[in-house]
Amino acid sequence: MADFSGFINLNKPQNWSSHDCVARVRRLLNMKKVGHGGTLDPLATGVLPVAVGRATRLIQYLPARKAYCATVRFGVTTTTDDLEGTVIHQQSAAHLQVSDVEALLPKFTGVVSQTPPMFSAIQVEGKRLYDLARKGRHVDVPVREVTIHQLSILDWQNQGETCELMLAVDCGPGTYIRSLARDMGAAVGTGATLAGLVRTHSNGFELGESMTLADLEEAIAQDTFSPFPGGEAIQHLPSLRLTLPLAKRWCMGQKLALSEPALSDELSLRGLSPSDIEQALIEQAPWVRSLRILCERTFLGIGEIKRSDYSPSDHSNAGHVAHPILIPKMVFTPAQHF
Repeated sequence: MADFSGFINLNKPQNWSSHDCVARVRRLLNMKKVGHGGTLDPLATGVLPVAVGRATRLIQYLPARKAYCATVRFGVTTTTDDLEGTVIHQQSAAHLQVSDVEALLPKFTGVVSQTPPMFSAIQVEGKRLYDLARKGRHVDVPVREVTIHQLSILDWQNQGETCELMLAVDCGPGTYIRSLARDMGAAVGTGATLAGLVRTHSNGFELGESMTLADLEEAIAQDTFSPFPGGEAIQHLPSLRLTLPLAKRWCMGQKLALSEPALSDELSLRGLSPSDIEQALIEQAPWVRSLRILCERTFLGIGEIKRSDYSPSDHSNAGHVAHPILIPKMVFTPAQHF
């Protein structure tokens, strides 16, 4: 059986949930291990990274940035903060000008406080908010901080009593675009809801390079399907190359001392001295906790540099000394590969 471990840059269709897409991929590939890199609401379309096989364990290491093209309708407020919900308030937004909205964008850029929609997958008291909302229960939704890197106006349309803004959003993980639309509407005093959403970038994958479910089905039928390699999907992480003997040991779960000649030479080639590594450990630098481990061009998995208590091999009375080691955090390529 072909090894389908990797990622699919899926273009999610409208009116499909992310779970529906995962279930469809499972059936098409006849695989149980399938997951996605970030939920998209049913009404939204666009990039949905889907991991298959062993790559499901790499989802947490994907780049966090996301980007959207959002359509915000001013003059309408709904229960779900998008057009899927019931209208709870309407008022004229005919007086609004694009300059009114443009002046507010700095307020919604940077690290901002955001309350997720009541109809969302956030858990409160161990329950999903959308389950509580459907039962008519009202709870305090926890406010959280999210990062919005950039907002750019793409288009503006006056439509009688309502206005529609097309907005490009570049943001970090956990950002609810429905909440952004709702809060922008509150800021201008007319209310607003999300009228359309396309995710143009997610976790390193671009919309222009995505495939539909129909594309996937056809590729599988023609035996041309090949997932995007897991190791290439996380190339933003720093890498460390092992020699073949070290790679075999590492993939078997062994810890490797950074003082081993082959590993020490590789670190030197990367311009990393023992003092650099020591400082990184003191500062708890992210790169020592998530390293892409390679052997030649083969991606082996995720490694981590840690300190370890080590007793010298001569069993002298020198005592224990702390030294850095490379440990397998997640082995992607089985030891049997070698």
